[in-house]
Amino acid sequence: MRASRLLSIMMLLQAKGRMSAESLSQELEVSVRTIYRDIDQLSAAGVPVYADIGRNGGFALLDGWRTRLTGLTAPEARALFLSGLPGPASELGLGDEVAAAELKLLAALPADWQMEATRMSSRFHLDPKGWFSSGPRPEFLKAVAEAVWTERRVTIRYDSWTQISERTIEPLGLVLKGGIWYLVAQRETGMRTYRLSQIQALTPLDEHFERPRDFDLPRHWRDSTASFEREIYIATARVRATKRGVVRLKEISQPVRVEIEAQTLDFDEEGFATFNVPIEEETWAAREITAVGAEVVVLEPATLRARMADIARRFASLYGV
Repeated sequence: MRASRLLSIMMLLQAKGRMSAESLSQELEVSVRTIYRDIDQLSAAGVPVYADIGRNGGFALLDGWRTRLTGLTAPEARALFLSGLPGPASELGLGDEVAAAELKLLAALPADWQMEATRMSSRFHLDPKGWFSSGPRPEFLKAVAEAVWTERRVTIRYDSWTQISERTIEPLGLVLKGGIWYLVAQRETGMRTYRLSQIQALTPLDEHFERPRDFDLPRHWRDSTASFEREIYIATARVRATKRGVVRLKEISQPVRVEIEAQTLDFDEEGFATFNVPIEEETWAAREITAVGAEVVVLEPATLRARMADIARRFASLYGV
């Protein structure tokens, strides 16, 4: 346990530079006193770690000193080889770099772990894209990635479904979800998320911006998607559905699944159960429910039921019924 913590301290200092004892203790979830003891042990072992005294002081490694990749466990090595996604890396123009990094990592591993690491990548493959779709390949992905990395403002022409407009944004991060790339950026009006495939034109500006110091991309994405899912379902529908219909309704989204599973479903002699489902705006709700087919019947609200009846009449007319 202590050896692992000592290695973690070295890696943290190597990756982040100077860190205070308080920051290290929070990162490693130990007391500040333990950190001081660990620093003494590292120094005694010949690791060139020194302390700066003062308000902005802390511990740091001697400039230019680097530890070799030791202390990595076999499961950690396997996990690193499993984490590589060649498709997204290639889309970002980093396919060759990922391959080179894997080779260097493989060469640094002990001989008896190399086979384990290569077995992982040969037996497990991660494919983030959905079925029956290769996913859109955004034309401006590399340019956006460069703007994110260099903290440079860009002007984009964006199709927001309701209108096409130009806007100047400050790119903060890229997210790949379900095979689709999204850009998180800030404007004067606050944070916004853009689907890269909807960007029709992009012009890098010779203007840099200051990235918010407290911005955390994973946390922002988690919070914003949770908020989006809460806000998108603005009403509730009362429906009757067969067991197959229940399964298909659950596939619409996680919030719909959770709501259905929280209810007790009693199926009648006709094979239907009556229950509630959260719905979006009625145009979208009708689209989703239509995809379920005759396995579900809308009871309420009356406006959605009327919309579904109109869709059914148009289907009947098209098929000459």
